[in-house]
Amino acid sequence: MDNLQLMIYLVAGGSFVLYIGISIWARAGATKDFYVGGGDIKPYIAGAATAAGWMSAASFISMAGMISFLGYDGSVYLMGWTGGFVLLAMLLAPYLRKFGKYTVPDFVGDRYYSDAARVVAAICTIFISFTYVAGQMRGAGIVFSRFLQVDVVTGVIIGVVIVFFYTVMGGMKGIIYTQVAQYCVLITAYLVPAIFLSIMTTGHFLPQTGMGATLLPAFADGQTDVYILDRLNGLLTELGFTAYTDGTKSTIDVFFITMALMCGTAGLPHVIVFFFTVPSMHGARVTAAWALFFIALLYTTAPAIAVFARTTLVQQIHGQEYKEMPQWFTTWEHTGLIKVQNMTEDEHGRITLSLHDNATENKVELDRDIVVLANPEIAQLPNWVIALVAAGGLAAALSTSASLLLVISSSFAHDVLSKVAMKGRLSDKAELLIVRITAGVSVCIAGLFGIYPPAFVAQVVAFAFGLAASSFFPVIIMGIFSTRMNKEGAIAGMISGMTFTFTYIIYTVFINTDPGIWWFGISPEGIGVLGMLINFTVAFVVSRLTSPPPAHIQELVQDIRMPSITEK
Repeated sequence: MDNLQLMIYLVAGGSFVLYIGISIWARAGATKDFYVGGGDIKPYIAGAATAAGWMSAASFISMAGMISFLGYDGSVYLMGWTGGFVLLAMLLAPYLRKFGKYTVPDFVGDRYYSDAARVVAAICTIFISFTYVAGQMRGAGIVFSRFLQVDVVTGVIIGVVIVFFYTVMGGMKGIIYTQVAQYCVLITAYLVPAIFLSIMTTGHFLPQTGMGATLLPAFADGQTDVYILDRLNGLLTELGFTAYTDGTKSTIDVFFITMALMCGTAGLPHVIVFFFTVPSMHGARVTAAWALFFIALLYTTAPAIAVFARTTLVQQIHGQEYKEMPQWFTTWEHTGLIKVQNMTEDEHGRITLSLHDNATENKVELDRDIVVLANPEIAQLPNWVIALVAAGGLAAALSTSASLLLVISSSFAHDVLSKVAMKGRLSDKAELLIVRITAGVSVCIAGLFGIYPPAFVAQVVAFAFGLAASSFFPVIIMGIFSTRMNKEGAIAGMISGMTFTFTYIIYTVFINTDPGIWWFGISPEGIGVLGMLINFTVAFVVSRLTSPPPAHIQELVQDIRMPSITEK
């Protein structure tokens, strides 16, 4: 075993021991502990846990890779995902916390005085969460495949076993404290290599400023005053790609994707549930502020990593001979995440690699999900940095998987079985057993999604955000701010918005992939906004054609928005 592999085993293995130890220490003994961690978590702790649960494999593994390959077009993910937390803090989190339920379907069922609404919300929750978790398990498989030197399928299975243990044991109480530790690991793993790369290439300590700085002469063929973005633009245009700082998406598509990610963030059940863990409305607002701060540390660094990585990749691969490629290339090639298409020798027996967009021979295809993970190796950073990134990638994927699986299991056990089927007759002990069994079954299904993913990690996650925007965001907003919205409107809105968005995604991603058929030029990642507008419209019309909510529900809605005099 070489030194790098030993270091990876030590760092990643040590982090798993820490997570599992925390899960055992914080083991849930009651349903309230399992669902909302007891309801008395400090806001800064809940904020760090929220950040870890939300900054998934898509954020850690895939986002910088996506920006690296998409350039300017990738900015929609930065704007959408961070902007969503502003919506969440201002419009949803405090009021949902005051309502005082365990889950989003719990809120929907009681606010719309309907078991049918509760079941529809639970189905939407499970559907969205399984879509989201597919990307997380795939991300975990990618990390394990490289750093444990196994295939991706085996990597997913290892991830399933680990998540199963600390989700089923600890519940929300264990997950919160585990995710605080995971946040510390993942943010350190993200920032350290970024700082290294920024200093090495530009001399700037902060990656955020290094991205806009000039390259050191050693990285600019001895030239001075060469800006890294200008250098990257030149390299890409020579290869037939669009300049990195130019966008190819239409303005309407950029707007719709950004809005879908914003509203999807505000409507994601596994994010909202963290705001039920703090003791007050004020605590929910403070939690959102802390979460946004913790998230910003990573999100302002991602564009810099993308720029450094794309520049280095082009310079190290294009025009180089295959047999002279560095060790990192061979290692990632063994995982199947780097491929050389139509490998052909020239008259001298050489295989010269190409990144040209129109190349037919020796073209290198890179899985964009490897950019962050491979970056330390490409830059020849110390082994401990590479091991730290491995642990960070696993922390990001597994933390979000745990949150999603908790939401899936609680939606079934609490909202469908306990509240609807058993009408509240299920004992606390029996419900806790059922939710643990459901979590175990869910993690196995999630593993299958990770083995057979519908797309790359970040795209799968973007679909989940669109589904959340089209189903939950309208029903929660109207539930808080409209006394006239009734159960018929809410149910019709959720079903119509979700059905339209899901159908559009399936058709344009798997049946007819020609962008020419997109409605109004809106891509599948952005169609959730149109689904959301359909939801709002259908809900409004149906609610006006049916009876208003009972008087006590209207009073409840007014009370939700009134601050309590005991709030601190």
